[in-house]
Amino acid sequence: MADAARRIDIIDTAPRFVQSDAIALNNRFRGVDTAEMLATLFSEKRLGRTAIVSSFGAESAVLLHLIAQFDPSMPVLLVDTLKLFPETLAYRDALVARLGLTDVRSLQPDAAVLAAKDESGLRWSYDPDGCCAIRKVEPLERALADFDVSISGRKGFQSATRDGLPRFEIDGDRLKINPLANWAKADLDAYFDAHDLPHHPLEAEGYPSIGCQPCTSRVQPGEDPRAGRWRGWDKVECGIHSPVPDGEADQPAF
Repeated sequence: MADAARRIDIIDTAPRFVQSDAIALNNRFRGVDTAEMLATLFSEKRLGRTAIVSSFGAESAVLLHLIAQFDPSMPVLLVDTLKLFPETLAYRDALVARLGLTDVRSLQPDAAVLAAKDESGLRWSYDPDGCCAIRKVEPLERALADFDVSISGRKGFQSATRDGLPRFEIDGDRLKINPLANWAKADLDAYFDAHDLPHHPLEAEGYPSIGCQPCTSRVQPGEDPRAGRWRGWDKVECGIHSPVPDGEADQPAF
């Protein structure tokens, strides 16, 4: 279908998405409250098969609470690398019970791939990119093949590589929605308080961003919230998400 024929106020009925869809949605919902945006998207029922990708990390409760108000049965995909903190798995169970989530799926790396490429379980210590590829990227990509849309909890303030994060972007031929892209830390804190949401137990110990146990360290005052991820390595993302390109900034919408 020619771009001129694509309406900018609704998602095309095609099963997958292109860049013009993300641009149209960013324009349509610019300045619209996050909850109102989600309510509109879900009521229109044009997104197709949708899943939430959640790490069940320090700020995950906000996005999960927002979505659960509309559809607690929406699939929630947790990539369990088999290297997660036990506190993260306990927090997952607490949030599932608190929010009434009914379809939380644990995605684990393929056992044969681990045996061939990380038999010792120590690949994180000498090749973190390779470790993420087999423990995170591949299991999630395999699961997302069944979905048209993924919903992410990323925020622009988390690091310099996420500054200017848009609410809507294209991931291959899928649409990726970042409902909290424009939220500040104060907004998240206020939401936690307003809805009496439980915090990840490691947050109080100096972990504002929580990934795999071997590759996550405490963050010092004044550092980016994600400074404790892969400390000492020239690495800022696991490969599931790409850094935001220059010039992609979206206007504040919270």
